[in-house]
Amino acid sequence: MKAGFVALVGRPNAGKSTLLNRFVGQKVAIVSDKPQTTRNRIVGVRNSAGGQLVFIDTPGIHRPLHRMNVRMVDVAVQSIGQADVVCAVADATEPVGGGDQYLGTLLSRASAPVVLALNKIDRLAKPALLPLLEQWSRLARFQDLVPVSALTGENEQALEQALLRHLPEGDPLYPADYLTDQPERSYVAEIIREKVLRHTREELPFTSAVLVDRFEDTNDRGVMRLFCTILVERESQKPIVIGRGGTMIKRIGTEAREELERFFNVRVYLDLRVKASAGWREDPRLLDQIGVRDDE
Repeated sequence: MKAGFVALVGRPNAGKSTLLNRFVGQKVAIVSDKPQTTRNRIVGVRNSAGGQLVFIDTPGIHRPLHRMNVRMVDVAVQSIGQADVVCAVADATEPVGGGDQYLGTLLSRASAPVVLALNKIDRLAKPALLPLLEQWSRLARFQDLVPVSALTGENEQALEQALLRHLPEGDPLYPADYLTDQPERSYVAEIIREKVLRHTREELPFTSAVLVDRFEDTNDRGVMRLFCTILVERESQKPIVIGRGGTMIKRIGTEAREELERFFNVRVYLDLRVKASAGWREDPRLLDQIGVRDDE
């Protein structure tokens, strides 16, 4: 049996969280088409006949402009040095650029085996695949290069076998029914943020966050009560989240509540407020509160 940690690293929007959810078999990380959706390290466990793969989903590696982004990138870079196997996830639909070359430099320093998962091949013409794999093969020392689609599951088994080959032998690190280390409060905040990302303008996602102010466990009427604040940076951004006559925040709240009810299997009362807090991405206390922690 094999068991160990697999760090999912790569550029923003490469599909790391979609791949994590695919392997775990359940949604444990939110996904969107916006870069830098993942802000925290998320663990997801996959048990198979060959062993146990403990995936570590990390924020995308990018040039940080705020304290929040510095913390995010630090988490990803540190994970490269802490994993038993590094799985570099790359977007096959994007040309190889300077950011990828920087990622290749980081991967070349890794002491652990590195496997490339060239993702989104469902959106790529097959003749373009081999030249792209050749380009990536020159960026770092990859033990395996596996074209894959996290969305459709194409080559999922091939990637799993490649990762298992490089994991150490050992007993499972987590119980068979363990899926993720996501605390319930964090999961609630992330699901709400996912709906904000889905429905608001392009410029807002980077400047928004969700705080769980109060989390009340299921009461005797079978209702879980959640009180949360959607944080933005400027007063002018609050109407974007609230919408005309409250239509936007109602849509966000309804979709989040329905998904949380399915996840917790109870009725959910969800109270959402919107607050502007200038410069919150530079505030260490608020960053700790939303789970973007400084590991130093």
